[in-house]
Amino acid sequence: MAKERISMRHLREILRLRKQFGLSPRKIGQSCGVGRTTVQEYLQRFDESGLPWPLPPNLNDDELNNKLFPSKNKVASKPLPDFKDLAIEMAKPNMNFMVLWEEYKQDNPNGYQYSQFCRLFSEYIDARKYSMVQIHKGGEKAFVDFGEGLSYTDMISGQEVKTRAFVFVWGASLRMFACCTHDEKIHSWVNAHTDAVEYFGCCPRITVPDNLRSGVSKACRYEPELNISYAAWAEYYNTAIIPARVRRPQDKSLAEIGVKIVKRWIFVRLRHRQFFSLAEINQAILEMLEILDNKIIKSRGKSRKQLFLELDKPNALPLPGQPYQFSEWKKAKAGINYHVLFDNHSYSIPYTYAKQELEIKATDRVIEIYRKNERICIHKRSYIKNGYTTDKAHMLERHRKYLEWTPERIIQWAERYGQSVKLAVKTIIEKKYFPEQAYRSCLGIISLEKKFSSKRLDAACKRALEHHSCTYHSIKRILDRNLDLLEDKPTVTEKIHHENIRGSEYYEPTVSMN
Repeated sequence: MAKERISMRHLREILRLRKQFGLSPRKIGQSCGVGRTTVQEYLQRFDESGLPWPLPPNLNDDELNNKLFPSKNKVASKPLPDFKDLAIEMAKPNMNFMVLWEEYKQDNPNGYQYSQFCRLFSEYIDARKYSMVQIHKGGEKAFVDFGEGLSYTDMISGQEVKTRAFVFVWGASLRMFACCTHDEKIHSWVNAHTDAVEYFGCCPRITVPDNLRSGVSKACRYEPELNISYAAWAEYYNTAIIPARVRRPQDKSLAEIGVKIVKRWIFVRLRHRQFFSLAEINQAILEMLEILDNKIIKSRGKSRKQLFLELDKPNALPLPGQPYQFSEWKKAKAGINYHVLFDNHSYSIPYTYAKQELEIKATDRVIEIYRKNERICIHKRSYIKNGYTTDKAHMLERHRKYLEWTPERIIQWAERYGQSVKLAVKTIIEKKYFPEQAYRSCLGIISLEKKFSSKRLDAACKRALEHHSCTYHSIKRILDRNLDLLEDKPTVTEKIHHENIRGSEYYEPTVSMN
């Protein structure tokens, strides 16, 4: 049994990075925010499950989980070799893997086969290398980071608007892309990545970001966790995201160097220009990048553009037919009213998913809602704050009738049972920002007539209005306690006689006889 249970989304990403890119468990763990040993065990479970790759498109998360974990009583995974002893033995002269494996199999007849034995030992050794020479193969890696950007003057307010600079650097050719964004939020982060790969016409096999909050939800030296929206971008372009390790500047040195070059070579040449929009800044940056790309790098004798066409471009990943459309992902728990909230607007889901953990995928036009990697519904996106988007097909049969009502119809129906009932219903509707939010309460008040009669209901509503407590529960409490049958008599104050009290007669004006 795995010591660390992971989500099906992480599992699918682990399989993709292994089967398509052939990455080691250590690198997969860095990309997915999962321990290396956990990656190894899940890959082993997949190999033993007999499932094909790519996975069948109709295989949902529950079926995949059952294939990997067929029974809780399943026999424990195969025993791992004692890697420390193996490392000592391998240091001896004339020792080889075959002899060590034969000895391992004698003690563990059901243990790993030779190829797996060698692979596990190699991964153990690789994980313990404390320093590595940074060799960047063509098309393999690109490094990304944010820095301080230029400023522009807002034409309406006249105020200065500061920006952030995004830099994308290829590992082999050192060719760069740069642009400015308004902020470092996930929307700006992902769109800047899209602009970069579309600018180059290809995508690196591995993208190395800094542990930026926009791209990495949980920064950790060993197991960073990617933002879901950023992971979706990587899946679309078929690239692997391996964040730079915390406090390991060698992992992101090219990105930091790229930021410095952009500042010192491009921004200083633009310092005297006045810009009035973000688009103007980015157009000027592109013009300067074209000049920079064609400058000869003295140490290599070629320009960045020449090196890019020779090294990175031929070995990089091709782009899909259309640029990536940003989609924001958010985890949400459905309410008891089978709606989920996104950007202050509620969207309905099938009532059978009420109170369950779901994922929302949002674009500028569409809201898609998923459960265990299966889309359960889709809505047109609405920007009405505190509003509701409800599909009748998602509702219980007894709840669908509420959609047929309008405020005017409910008020007209309430008038049948008395003017006070009408006024009470109208008051409740007017208090709500959206009338639909008051329908249930109003229909509940009207339904009290069946138990208490219209006369009593009208009297109870009148009493509730007088006491400024016009709600369903208040009116029902009045009826349950028979308070509507009481007559409110005016309070009569008894006149007090005392020698020190003059009374109202004392202040009456007197008529002069003169």
